[in-house]
Amino acid sequence: MTGAASGMGRATAILLARAGAQVAVTDVSQEAAQAVADEIAGEGLSARAWALDVADHAAINRVAQEAAEAFGDISVIVNNAGISANLPIDDAGYDAQWDRHLAILLTSHQRLIRAALPHLRRSKAPRIVNIASTEGLGATAGFSAYSAAKAGVIGLTRSLAVELGKSSITVNCICPGPIETGMTQGIPDEAKQTYAARRTALRRYGLPEEVAFMTVSLCAPAASFVTGAIIPVDGGLMARNA
Repeated sequence: MTGAASGMGRATAILLARAGAQVAVTDVSQEAAQAVADEIAGEGLSARAWALDVADHAAINRVAQEAAEAFGDISVIVNNAGISANLPIDDAGYDAQWDRHLAILLTSHQRLIRAALPHLRRSKAPRIVNIASTEGLGATAGFSAYSAAKAGVIGLTRSLAVELGKSSITVNCICPGPIETGMTQGIPDEAKQTYAARRTALRRYGLPEEVAFMTVSLCAPAASFVTGAIIPVDGGLMARNA
C-alpha cells in the first residue's frame, strides 16, 4: 500500500497485517516506511518496506514487481498516498500545484493498479481500495486541484469496478472526512472543534483507525460482492445540511 508511513496509511498497514496479510509498506521516506514495517514485525507479523515516490512511474513498476517477488504475488492494492495544499486558482504557482496534485492523488492510482494487474488477475480474492476524500463529493474554496483529483479517483473507481468485474476484481473507494492526521495537525484544536460541531453529525474529527477498519473490511472475504462503492467515512459530514 502507498502512503503507509503515517496516519490512515500506517493504521491500515497494521490492521491488514493483523488480519493476516503480508504488507508492502511504501512511502516516499524509506526510514518512515521501515519504522512501520518494523512495528508490524515487532508483533510477529509480516511486512517489508520500500521507498516509493508515487509520482515516479518507473518506481511504481519496480516496487510492484519487487513486492510481488518478495511475497509471491499481489492480492490487494490500497492507494493511499496523499498531499494537500490550499491555493487559489489565480495564484502564480497554481499550474505546478495542479500537476503535482493530479500526479500524486490520481495518476499514481491507475499506474499502481496497472502495474499490479497481472498479479491481481491471478489472485483468488483480488481487491483494490482507493482513498479519495469528501472533497471529491463536495468542495472547499482554495482546494480546487485537490478536489478535482479526488473526484477523479471516484470516477476511476467506478469505471474500473465495471471494467475489472469480469476478472472478479473488486474496486472500491473510501472518502474520509475530517480525520486526525498529519495533514490536519496544523489546524488549531479550537478550529477543529468548531468545524466538527458545525459540519459533522458526530461533532468530532475521526481517527485514522476508523478509516483503516473500513479499508480492511473491503479487503475481507465477506466483501466479495461489494464493488464500485463510494463510502464516506466522515462522521456524517455529507449527510448533514445544517
